[in-house]
Amino acid sequence: MMKKLIQISMFCAAGFLAACNKDAINNSNAPTMDQITKNPTIPELNNLVTGTESAMRVDLDLYIETVSVIGRELYRFSASDTRWTGEVLGFADFTLDPTSFYGNRPWVYRYSTVRNALLLIKGAKNSKAIATEQRNGYYGFAKTIIAYQLLLNLNLTYQNGIRTDVTDYRKLGPIVTKDKALEDIAALLDEADANLAASDFTFELSSGFAGLDDEAGFRKFNRAIAARVAAYREKWADVQTALNGSFLNLTANPDNGAFHVYALAAGDVINPLYFPQNENGEIRVVHPSYITDMEAGDNRIAKAALRTTPASEAGLTGAYDFWLYKSETDPVSIIRNEELVLLYAESKIQLNALTDARDALNQVRAWHGLPVYSEAMTKEALLDQLLKQRRYSLFGEGHRWVDMRRYGRLAQLPKDRANDDVWEQLPLPLSEGSGK
Repeated sequence: MMKKLIQISMFCAAGFLAACNKDAINNSNAPTMDQITKNPTIPELNNLVTGTESAMRVDLDLYIETVSVIGRELYRFSASDTRWTGEVLGFADFTLDPTSFYGNRPWVYRYSTVRNALLLIKGAKNSKAIATEQRNGYYGFAKTIIAYQLLLNLNLTYQNGIRTDVTDYRKLGPIVTKDKALEDIAALLDEADANLAASDFTFELSSGFAGLDDEAGFRKFNRAIAARVAAYREKWADVQTALNGSFLNLTANPDNGAFHVYALAAGDVINPLYFPQNENGEIRVVHPSYITDMEAGDNRIAKAALRTTPASEAGLTGAYDFWLYKSETDPVSIIRNEELVLLYAESKIQLNALTDARDALNQVRAWHGLPVYSEAMTKEALLDQLLKQRRYSLFGEGHRWVDMRRYGRLAQLPKDRANDDVWEQLPLPLSEGSGK
């Protein structure tokens, strides 16, 4: 079933690519989604739910690799493609390519997932087989996923903006600014929250949403994503409000949360971020600074595995493999309780509730075998500590580059070669044209 629904997603991706190209010629023989959205049954709607969740995984590895390499968490060594050590790291005269795979493919497949979710909204609206509460369940799920996918694309292009109005793929809305995009994403999450508050789930989610897979649980997931968005908007009181409705627990398992799941079963997919240790050719190695900057006794060293022989390419060397994922079926985090605790600490710092922030940071430190924080109780010192804990707790999950950028600290990221650059953002894909 998952394989079939990924194919639906691929169709939508192809449609979105064409829609972004002003000179595209429509294929009059191509299939449409009319049969799925005209008056779908509950099983047909549920197939769209499953397909939408599955589609979130497509090219997620490229997104993680891109933001992690630019953010100096990882090196991506490739025997077949030098762009990872050239363009992505800004070596010499290299610049980022608006036609590149590392920017275009994640962008396209996030919008592909959005397209799947929009089909679900249309189908739920037109279905005569469901009650209002059930319709709200589909709406709340779909809008939450759309908001999350838009956020990931905004993380890539930042000040270059994104399209938030893509309801009609034949007539897309304009590229909007970063601030307007965040406003739109926050508003969509609030709409979804209102839908979820009066919903009845007629569908099942994967085991990656265990504990968050009913109406109340998915609403907590929605509020968790809303807290992240509020932090990006620097609306610190809103972060606290969203966290109050989320699955935040200051002392519970830091790994509670929502995940992408993988399986070896026929028709499913394996975790594309897993590489065996000590490979050569196509590998991910940990940036040396992750090791050298770490406090003694920090158990997050386990996210890196010492290689038998260091790997080198293009004047760069890494002695540790990226080892966040230890098997082909390890789940990949969407959002975890540990991030929520860190968002709680961050907003408390910004609201000058410094003792509360310190206590939350100490919980994070305790989870990882570190003594209590004993440095200055100032906003500036606690922000330094916060960013350090986010660096290690959320390593390889797509946050370091975003965090350093939103705090104006990209210049603090290491440049390993004299002529390297730390990019602020990716260009819009060339297929976006002028963005209008």
